[in-house]
Amino acid sequence: MGDLELLLPGEAAALVRGLRSFPLREMGSGGWNQQHENLEKLNMQAILDATASQGEPIQELLVTHGKIPTLVEELIAVEMWKQKVFPVLCRLEDFKPQNTFPIYMVIHHEASIINLLETVFFHKEVCESAEDAVLDLIDYCHRKLTLLVARSSRGGPPEEEECQSSTPMQELQKQAELMEFEIASKALSVLRYITDCVDRWAALPGLGPSHPSPCSCLTQSVQHLLPVHWFFSPGKLQQFEGGHWQTVAPSEQQKLSKLDGQVWIALYNLLLSHEARARYCLTSFAKGQLLKLQAFLTDTLVDQLPNLAGLQGFLAQLALTETQPPKKDLVLEQIPEIWERLERENRGKWQAIAKYQLRHVFSPSEQDLRLQARRWAETYRLDVLEAIAPERPRCAYCSAEASKRCSRCQNEWYCCRECQVKHWEKHGKACVLAAQGDRAK
Repeated sequence: MGDLELLLPGEAAALVRGLRSFPLREMGSGGWNQQHENLEKLNMQAILDATASQGEPIQELLVTHGKIPTLVEELIAVEMWKQKVFPVLCRLEDFKPQNTFPIYMVIHHEASIINLLETVFFHKEVCESAEDAVLDLIDYCHRKLTLLVARSSRGGPPEEEECQSSTPMQELQKQAELMEFEIASKALSVLRYITDCVDRWAALPGLGPSHPSPCSCLTQSVQHLLPVHWFFSPGKLQQFEGGHWQTVAPSEQQKLSKLDGQVWIALYNLLLSHEARARYCLTSFAKGQLLKLQAFLTDTLVDQLPNLAGLQGFLAQLALTETQPPKKDLVLEQIPEIWERLERENRGKWQAIAKYQLRHVFSPSEQDLRLQARRWAETYRLDVLEAIAPERPRCAYCSAEASKRCSRCQNEWYCCRECQVKHWEKHGKACVLAAQGDRAK
């Protein structure tokens, strides 16, 4: 894998230098699509570099050219597009696209950026280079954690069954909802990496237990979020790991998952940092919330993550500590501004943006779709996708391990012929476009 290279150093530098923020109405446009493809290439190259342990040129380039704040702004912009513009598009009666893949790419853009940030934020210098944008990133991660905790009441994973009467836009909405869980899990990883730098960021809002975001949200995650990625169905236990739901063997059910570990490490960083604790104002409510963690710190958990013994000691000491009244001193602190600025700039324009994109962005001609399909095929190189895959391919229909690939487009995997036939109604249009793109090369 070490010999596999998607981008030459000069190419990667050029792509990083060209990263910029786009207005909401330009999402899905030609220039935006080009940047999306560039981000995907940078994303895949960053994963290859991290896997091969041969330096981190993408991370270094992003820091050198000061592009982490740009990525954070793009991340929040596409999040806002999905919340404010996409629902309007779905309600437009005259919007009946022949192919929804261009819209899907905009929806997928958020996953691409958060995946890239998760890869590079492992390095503390990347976190520090975010500067004031780290506030907005913490705010973003808090929103995603809140959504996950709110989803805990559903008691299981989002439904994936297909409905024969679903329209293409309804199917797209369902895919967007399914994608949210993976996006939120990566946002949790990013938040954990930010807490690794808590001594530097301790003065920021939201990094202490007296503040409702995100420390108390992490505490609630232990009570409500962690069970969400476990799903009991008749005769088996499923867990969300590696980007999909998979069956867990009985002997593995006590094993600490990556998602569990990220929550506990983030809490450990926040609660045991000397710099952060110096700024704590432990109210009665905050103390009560934190002490609820004691019930979850079992011997089995501490055996797998020994550092949590220190957290046990902290909570035992906290139980004997007197709470403090809220401070009434004048406090000046920075606040996140990207979401508020974007909302202020576009308030009242959501329908106008949707109608503009309907006419100029999401109604491409057949020739435009074929050209775009060829570019997608060039971006998503099969040898690179196989190299960065965390494990064996999964069946696109039933998620079982797959050994057979669609012979026409070579993009989807299946465990058997029956699953491929059942999935064809959903896969057919994308398959035809991808095959046409290959022939046009």
